[in-house]
Amino acid sequence: MLPPKDRFSAHAHQYAQFRPNYPDELYTYIYSRTKNFDAAWDCATGNGQVALQLAHKFKQVYATDISQKQLDHATPKPHIQYTIARAEQTPFQNQQFDLITVGQALHWFNQEAFYNEARRVAKPQAQIAVWGYGVLKINNEADAIINQFYTQTIGNYWDTERHHIDTQYRNIPFPFKQVEQKNFIIHRHWQLNQLINYLNTWSGVKKFIEQNNHNPTNELATQLTQILPNNNTLHIKFPVFMLSGLFD
Repeated sequence: MLPPKDRFSAHAHQYAQFRPNYPDELYTYIYSRTKNFDAAWDCATGNGQVALQLAHKFKQVYATDISQKQLDHATPKPHIQYTIARAEQTPFQNQQFDLITVGQALHWFNQEAFYNEARRVAKPQAQIAVWGYGVLKINNEADAIINQFYTQTIGNYWDTERHHIDTQYRNIPFPFKQVEQKNFIIHRHWQLNQLINYLNTWSGVKKFIEQNNHNPTNELATQLTQILPNNNTLHIKFPVFMLSGLFD
């Protein structure tokens, strides 16, 4: 098995500061399909934002990631256990979890190996929920500029796995029972500098900077400043897609 890609350790502090949280509606939906609330596994937890939410409902949350630097930014809680582990190989017991979640990370995994591991550690009738979010939207004029940046300026700097976000995981097998597809929206009210800080967390931007020794978001910020109201708060929407299913 190939070693996992780690695109976020070097900038874990930015990731923790500027990545958006998921909406309450997403968690409400997950809980509506969950039968028991004893133990949950949040796989590829990053800085633990999903684990923190799950901890409001579950007696015990186990959160794993391949990056210690990401976990260093996670908020400690008595009933959250943070562990370094690959998605495809964990230290957990057989039939341990009522829920398994993966936020914005399934496309980085060896999916077949992860699914085998998930089947091993899931209880019968446990739920698995995976999701991601695509390119943000503001308004038609700003969206056109950001999409040009996304597809052209840094288009060649994305890892190949990124296309699974663009296709909303439609080309990734999801071999579970009673599969449901859902969509949500993350709403954020940001100043332009907050938007640029978020864009600077994109792995494609990081790779562009490494290879070209300058930051392409500087030019993007100039373009956006010309069309967006000065110092106004921007209503930004992130489209979220989800697949959820049940184990045998």
